[in-house]
Amino acid sequence: MHFDQRTQRALSEAGLSTDEIAAVSDTVVEATERDADRLDDFFAGLDVVYSDMDRAHSANEFPEHAVEYLDLFTHADDIRGYLRFDTWGVPVEGGRVLSEEVVELSLGPTVDGRVRFATDREALR
Repeated sequence: MHFDQRTQRALSEAGLSTDEIAAVSDTVVEATERDADRLDDFFAGLDVVYSDMDRAHSANEFPEHAVEYLDLFTHADDIRGYLRFDTWGVPVEGGRVLSEEVVELSLGPTVDGRVRFATDREALR
């Protein structure tokens, strides 16, 4: 079960049985796995993405990135992994699908923030 003891106790005090808490936990894990799959699918079909990442060496409001790969794994309700571009990469520490054209990833060291990625620049406006 992915809930910490404090959360499990609160859910129990709210009237959920141990089996119900386990079922909710399983539902969260399944949703996390679906989101990771959707994020993988988004990047798998693209050679280039556009982002709202603030990059000092880019003159574009929404810079272009050549995508090599996105490698994700899940653990309970966490999505983690690595996003590799043509010349650099960054750890992924979470993510969500915002639409068919836009996803958001929480990126780790070197970026340390949420970044939206899109299939075209207009989708980020």
